[in-house]
Amino acid sequence: MLLSIPQPNDYDVSLHHGFLPSEIPLEKLPSSYYIKWEAIVKNLQGLILSRRLRGVVEALPILSTDYLQSEPEWRRAYSVLGFIAHAYIWGGDSPVEVRSLSTQDMYDTANGCVQRVPPSISVPFLATCHHLELPPVATYAGVCLWNWKPLFDDEPIDNLENLTTLQTFTGSIDESWFYLVSVAIEARGAPIIPLMLSAIAAARRNDALTVTECLRSFAERLDELGSLLERMYDSCDPHVFYHRIRPFLAGSKNMADAGLPNGVIFDNGTGESQQYVQFSGGSNAQSSIIQFFDLVLGIEHRPTGTQPPPQEPKDSSEHESSAPPAPSHNFILDMRRYMPGPHARFLAHVAAVANIRPFVEARPANRALTTAFDACLAMLRAFRDKHIQMVSRYIIVKSRESRSLSRGAPPSSSPSSSLRHPTTNPSKLSPHAPLPHRHRPSITDSAIPTDAPEDPVPAPPVQHASPPRRRNLRGTGGTALIPFLKQARDETGEPAIDAWARRLLHNGPGTAASQRSLWNGEALGAAEGRGAGGFPVAKLGSVTERGGEMEIVGLAGTWSVDDSEGGICHW
Repeated sequence: MLLSIPQPNDYDVSLHHGFLPSEIPLEKLPSSYYIKWEAIVKNLQGLILSRRLRGVVEALPILSTDYLQSEPEWRRAYSVLGFIAHAYIWGGDSPVEVRSLSTQDMYDTANGCVQRVPPSISVPFLATCHHLELPPVATYAGVCLWNWKPLFDDEPIDNLENLTTLQTFTGSIDESWFYLVSVAIEARGAPIIPLMLSAIAAARRNDALTVTECLRSFAERLDELGSLLERMYDSCDPHVFYHRIRPFLAGSKNMADAGLPNGVIFDNGTGESQQYVQFSGGSNAQSSIIQFFDLVLGIEHRPTGTQPPPQEPKDSSEHESSAPPAPSHNFILDMRRYMPGPHARFLAHVAAVANIRPFVEARPANRALTTAFDACLAMLRAFRDKHIQMVSRYIIVKSRESRSLSRGAPPSSSPSSSLRHPTTNPSKLSPHAPLPHRHRPSITDSAIPTDAPEDPVPAPPVQHASPPRRRNLRGTGGTALIPFLKQARDETGEPAIDAWARRLLHNGPGTAASQRSLWNGEALGAAEGRGAGGFPVAKLGSVTERGGEMEIVGLAGTWSVDDSEGGICHW
């Protein structure tokens, strides 16, 4: 007997808002009992700038969560406490004030200091996390899904001009915009959920026409989401994001270079010995809508660096309801632990009933069906290409500026000099330059070797006589991202049905040499990408590989970046 198709309402998924709450998030907790939490988050920027936040937090009483009466109240409490906890950890000259220990205590620690969040925040934060089935960290749900309101209730929430945030770390338009672009994408993508559940039901009925229509609508909506993503450039300045916003979103995993070699301790106030915990920071890989797209299209993601299995001949008689093989552990699957529990269970249910890919594979002669399916893959791959360009502009270029300035080298010595400012003074890079105590290269430039263990240990002393190792820039999720992002993008094209579409999506942008030949009007052989009639095949994407580096041609021009660097977030 076939498993029933999931009903979104059973998993706290709205038919109209998708994974956004069906009710507009609360602007404040209704009970006056929590007025001190609300007062701190309302004045968060001033407390951070005056360096009073940690003292104020430590003086707070431990408030009970017993007065939280509804799910919107639990979400509001989680979001508020997440912002306060991250501001407490990252809002000073070093992550959490370093407290000296007695000689006896030092034997119980790795480095003679404690990175702890006090009971006044830890106790209620852990309680809200338990209720919502989330880890104690500022997740995508806390900073995006539950951190917005419409300016006008009678206007749509997928319109960026009708959205504003409830709280931010910096009080900047840039930070609000960074969150709101994701909110708008969630809202605009919400209709895809019932649409594709209908497609799954149609595939069970052997209704190819309905499946085709659903896939066409899906592809059109994905194109709209790509346009929304590109609006990030409108009001989020890369310099402000890199130096002022991104540090606050960091988690406690793989953050040894940033000052958290073991993670953090959430002090429960019992006085008993407690363990360090490590969690990834907020990341768009924690967005359920993006993972939903992959699941309904049958896109399988492998651990980064894992090659796809050998292609086997497709059996056209394969039944359309056969499920794809269970994916192995990887970063994308791990991110489901950072989603609200009902959302993660919804995705698991969708994965168990997804049948669109085998349904299409079993009907290669249906050109309308296969073309619609391949169009969805092309649009989703184009979306990921846009994200890679954004990562490069917001992270890689800014990282190289910082490293060049910290070494005292002139910016012109870098391949990306055309994008850099002609000064070696970090404070003069832009009108939005960070305050001196907020510029922490150890966080924003957290360079960790590729083979860094999942549970980081204190780094050994730097040997200046040795040549520098190849290093990975890590995103707020705590993982090296350009390899991850490139593989996720390339895997998107693997299920393509049509042979031409499969070449287009698998080959990606092709080699730099072939593109130069194309622009110079030179003839291209079959191996360089010719379609029917001998004409060159246009290839998706704008990321080429050359000499072990990536060359990206995008909105900000052309520059080269190391293959191992990356990351605003993960898609």
